[in-house]
Amino acid sequence: MKLSLLLTSLAALCHAAPSLLQPRASLQQVTNYGSNPTNTKMYIYVPDSVKSNPAIVVAVHHCQGTAQSFFGSTPYASLADQKGYIVIYPESPYSGTCFDVSSKATLTHGGGGNSNSIANMVTYALQKYAADPKRVFLVGASSGAMMANVMAATYPELFNAVIAHSGVPAGCFMSASNQVNAWNGTCANGNVHNTPEAWANVVKNMYPGYTGARPRMMIVHGGADTTLQSRNYNETIAQWAGVFGLNPTAPQQVKGNTPQSGWTTYLWGTQLKGVYEPRYGHNIPIIAADDMEFLGL
Repeated sequence: MKLSLLLTSLAALCHAAPSLLQPRASLQQVTNYGSNPTNTKMYIYVPDSVKSNPAIVVAVHHCQGTAQSFFGSTPYASLADQKGYIVIYPESPYSGTCFDVSSKATLTHGGGGNSNSIANMVTYALQKYAADPKRVFLVGASSGAMMANVMAATYPELFNAVIAHSGVPAGCFMSASNQVNAWNGTCANGNVHNTPEAWANVVKNMYPGYTGARPRMMIVHGGADTTLQSRNYNETIAQWAGVFGLNPTAPQQVKGNTPQSGWTTYLWGTQLKGVYEPRYGHNIPIIAADDMEFLGL
């Protein structure tokens, strides 16, 4: 994957997260979580005060990141100490540590790609910790945000809600040559445009025949993002609006200076939420309280 456009800004993406107390327990690797055709590593954080029947948050790192770095630079583990949920941290097996969001395998339910491995991590944790299958969530940043949209499309039955910070629509990085972990400059530059109906079909084709519930979606982007251009925000909103049968240009609520001054929140009922800050580039910070509110945690 061509990383030169990503590496200068991705490392800062999570360093902008608010300072929190250090997690009290330790991050542990799980090597036997089930079928893992792509050798994607699984790490898990189980707080000392884990609740019975806990919720699960899957936290997916950016390019050049690791499970350990995302654990240390984002607020999800510290919040797990307070709220008693479990956090799964997948780790990319590829050089540059971006996730594969381009191959047919990862863009297909049960296809044997990175998405399949991450789904198996969730299934393992649900069984191992008697977790609540109605409270499984996924958050991702940059490459992890791309994977967040892919997971919502390929394994919608697993998740109640998904948050994508600075990503692209599911399937936007699709490789015509079926290349694993491929770069798609046309998508990154915000030059892939589809109707909501066409984007919805991209999602539905990743899990043909699926008619069940789909996760609520929260899409976060900075208007000055030159790594994954801000036009990808509009396309991602259009994608999920198409899936939910909503009009992407007609949110039911617009809240200025929310969740913070300068930010705007757009709400399409409870199914779709957009959060946009025109001044931020790719390193838009994670606002923990806003994430927790959307996830219901």
